[in-house]
Amino acid sequence: MATYPTLREHLAEWSRGDARKSAVADTVINLAKAGVEMSRLIAQGPLAGDMASTRGDHAQGGDTQKELDYVTNKMVTDALKRSPVAWMGSEEDKEAVPLNAGAPLAVNVDPLDGSSNIDTNLSVGTIFSILPAEGPSPLLQPGRNQLAAGYIIYGPQTALVLTLGQGTHIFWLTPGAEEFLLVRRNVQIPAATREYAINGSNFRYWDDAIKAYVIDCTLGVDGPRKANFNTRWLASLVAEAFRILTRGGIYLYPDDDRKGYTKGRLRLLYEANPIAMLTEQAGGACTTGTQRMLDVEPSSLHQRVALVFGSKTEVEEIAHYYLAPHSPGGRSPLFAQRGLFRSVRG
Repeated sequence: MATYPTLREHLAEWSRGDARKSAVADTVINLAKAGVEMSRLIAQGPLAGDMASTRGDHAQGGDTQKELDYVTNKMVTDALKRSPVAWMGSEEDKEAVPLNAGAPLAVNVDPLDGSSNIDTNLSVGTIFSILPAEGPSPLLQPGRNQLAAGYIIYGPQTALVLTLGQGTHIFWLTPGAEEFLLVRRNVQIPAATREYAINGSNFRYWDDAIKAYVIDCTLGVDGPRKANFNTRWLASLVAEAFRILTRGGIYLYPDDDRKGYTKGRLRLLYEANPIAMLTEQAGGACTTGTQRMLDVEPSSLHQRVALVFGSKTEVEEIAHYYLAPHSPGGRSPLFAQRGLFRSVRG
């Protein structure tokens, strides 16, 4: 049986006594410990109580807060209180949360991404972004300032996907133990793909560039892309990212015409930025469709953003669709202006 280094061993080798790196390592270890607890809780399903029950809306509004959202947020908060972290920004808290004054780090976190999937037994996860606690608003920094980023995915297996700025690595939780083991080093996303993930039910709300891209993919070898594409949609960001890291692909959640979605759906600081860092460190790309994600300047804790990430050449292809004028109605009678899926944009 193969022998794999533990998360602790990997972090110890990486930090090697450097003060700031050691602070990052301690924080990752504590988040991993919380992840072990969450994994056990989530694995119990309804035996742990009605964790899918609704408590209300998230503090920042727009989404429903489940009981498990509340519980996992407390677990993450407690873990970061034990860490060298001065400030925490969480999807579950309206404002930034002060933790340890004078500590060197700040952490943005989504304690339970994909919580709408709790009662359907699909993968959910904990996403985190670690930053230096610098400047007047340490949580509101562009993604390029991240010191580390990652997520823990709770699915058929529990795994930690982590980057410390030197590649993207995947650690698996040993069943029945509390140790994450480094099984896959320096994951590389294939540069090209024939698989895309998007919620097609929102087609009528998209702009022309995204409509044209999707139509061209569906036309396959008979369309301008001259290739057949598969489509996937799991409704879980961490699961989509794990699939892309494993076999390539592209994920799109563009902005659209719906109320509250005109600037995108996902949160910049604790969803898009950590996914962007993981993706770039794995040789992929991540953008808003037109701008590198890690260069977006944040203006608020719960800022929304359009998100496109995955295989590099396909992400670049999306940018071409935005740069050149596209008329989705001219591609297929099904999507024509008077067709079955006529655009509501007129």
